[in-house]
Amino acid sequence: MTTATPFASAAPVASVSVAPAAPSVRRPFTILIAALGGEGGGVLAEWLVELATRCGYPAQSTSIPGVAQRTGATTYYVEIHPEPLPAGAPHPVLGLAPTPGRIDLFIASELLEAARHVHSGMISAERTLVVASSSRSLTTTERISLGDGRLDSTQLIDFIRRFSRNCVVFDIAATARSAGTVPSAAMFGAIGGTGLLPFARADWEEVIRASGKGVDASLRGFALAWQASAPEPTAGAAAAPDGGPAPAAGAVRPAPAAAAIAGFPDAVQDMLVPGLARVEHFQDKAYGRLYLERIRRIHAAECRADPEACHGFALTREFARYLALWMAFDDVVRVAELKCSARRFERVRRETGARPDDLLRIVDFLKPGIAEIAGLLPPALARWLKRFEARRRAAGKPALEFALKLDATSLRGFLALRTLAALRGLRRHGARFAHEQAMIERWIEAIEHAATQDWALANELTLCARLIKGYGSTNERGKENLLHILDHLPAGMAADELLGLVRGAREAALADEEGREFDRVLRDRGLPARPPKAQPLRFVRRSELGRGGA
Repeated sequence: MTTATPFASAAPVASVSVAPAAPSVRRPFTILIAALGGEGGGVLAEWLVELATRCGYPAQSTSIPGVAQRTGATTYYVEIHPEPLPAGAPHPVLGLAPTPGRIDLFIASELLEAARHVHSGMISAERTLVVASSSRSLTTTERISLGDGRLDSTQLIDFIRRFSRNCVVFDIAATARSAGTVPSAAMFGAIGGTGLLPFARADWEEVIRASGKGVDASLRGFALAWQASAPEPTAGAAAAPDGGPAPAAGAVRPAPAAAAIAGFPDAVQDMLVPGLARVEHFQDKAYGRLYLERIRRIHAAECRADPEACHGFALTREFARYLALWMAFDDVVRVAELKCSARRFERVRRETGARPDDLLRIVDFLKPGIAEIAGLLPPALARWLKRFEARRRAAGKPALEFALKLDATSLRGFLALRTLAALRGLRRHGARFAHEQAMIERWIEAIEHAATQDWALANELTLCARLIKGYGSTNERGKENLLHILDHLPAGMAADELLGLVRGAREAALADEEGREFDRVLRDRGLPARPPKAQPLRFVRRSELGRGGA
């Protein structure tokens, strides 16, 4: 937002001259393109130059290599002379780099990339038309957050609108996927649909046909994006067209309620549909019935806590969400199933840009340890294996791990993954399954008990399931933090005080992975500190004793 002052000062200065009409007519069209790696930004720039050249307009493009927080990114700048030149006329001098505040059209294939360029001062509120994709490719900071670290897309769009002359937002990535093409074709159609450049639609389509690669799919994506970016009667319709060709990324249409969930309130059923499907796919139908039984318990507790309004059944709804995520926990069987799924191979082929006749090789590097192996064994055998590993570590030996390199696209590697994925039936008898179910039951009992005191307290305990995420040590640490909160809730404390305590502890546990903020909140609230982590033992060699070792 600090860029508002230079924008306000730059535009009036640019418009002052002795003959104001001439510069406004003669200045070239300036287009700035921001595309992430692999999205065809270079192809898009070439198409624009070829389009202008075919129509007799001098044009040139330059690329500016850069690095984005998600992947490699290159910014492309295109200048097009505002009118065709007669044969033999001297070629005009065009700019090689964009000038802040002097961009006619800016297009970005990702929402945060658009906001970053607005913040850098490239966009002018008096001059620039912005076409941005509503899709997100999350940054590293957003991904590593223990809580919900995603930036608010609505705020990003409002920011872009505030500092641009006009703004058109639709999902470029979903539009390209629906047409079976790449984002560059959709971006080409989006630029044409704005009406900024004085070229007929047939000229745009002829450029795609002349490329000779994926012509039909590119033309489909071009047509959909042209329609989505065409000017609308109102700003709201232009910014978010209801009749857009593709839904927002990740959007899921609620499926009809199945007989199994027919008894639940309507406000909860759209959450139960994907939750039940996830749990049944993870294990079996019986596991899905257990999922619904647990939700019925919380639904009954919520009705008892607030029989009049039930707060729109928000407690049951959030519980259904987090219970599905927890019950479908990540273990070696699930990892193997995901790695050998057809959807994964399709996604990798799409992301790498492999053609149908290209040979694709996917090599997975796996390093399962004792904890992952013991999780599939019966509890008694798992305990023996962990004691064996503890004795090895106490003797100064490194952790026992198995480094594996599997070619998932080879027969041997694929069969190994399928064999591991087929162990789903053994999961119920494993130590990890028993441990997860015991933790879930402990969580449910705490929510049921809290619901007898206060609905808001029960809801806060439900939200504590956000601590359970990831895998390995991150997952174990989250469960330890949750169990510490549940086991040390002071008895006799008022419900509103308990509410603040639970909320503060949960937010502190999500603040940093090391748990320093969580420990501070525990001290401030007078709660017992977490048990210290076991430090690795160092055993002195006998040869060191003669050198003063103790």
